[in-house]
Amino acid sequence: MALPTSSVITLHINGERHTLPVDHRTTLLDALRERLDLTGTKKGCDQGQCGACTVLVDGRRTVACLQFAVAAEGREITTIEGVADGERLHPVQQAFLELDGYQCGYCTPGQICSAIGVLAEHAAGWPSAVSADVRPAAGPTPLTAEEIRERMSGNLCRCAAYTSIVEAVGRAAASIPAARTDAGPQTKEPAA
Repeated sequence: MALPTSSVITLHINGERHTLPVDHRTTLLDALRERLDLTGTKKGCDQGQCGACTVLVDGRRTVACLQFAVAAEGREITTIEGVADGERLHPVQQAFLELDGYQCGYCTPGQICSAIGVLAEHAAGWPSAVSADVRPAAGPTPLTAEEIRERMSGNLCRCAAYTSIVEAVGRAAASIPAARTDAGPQTKEPAA
């Protein structure tokens, strides 16, 4: 007896429920773009190396090209379309706009979703590979340009707008109250 190769799943995306049949091999990226017409999430390398498809799953950064859609069922997914609060841009979006943290704009949705994830990770006290002192007694690691570059290193920009991206993430970090590092009103706390 052959096992089924497709299922009907329900995805929670940007505060809305979407029920759709998918082949078990369908990536979250393809479900978002091809099935749900949420084209803000971009397909770059399709190998998890460029970060253009970064979305937030339960508040954590995820490259959607490597995540199967069936594995995302029941989890809160936030795409670039869901980070603003109505007409009010998320502070990361606002900082990218003010500091020209984009050029062609292709990588920008993934950069913004990744930056939101970075700020939540930093606020939670997660160290990076360049964090100087990771002992709890040392307190939070300052979010320096070096820290931002390391934490954002999974997102590539073909136009090399990195200087502006680092400045935008730094500005957003300074403007976001500790309680507002989530993706928006519909996002839950990251799972442990």
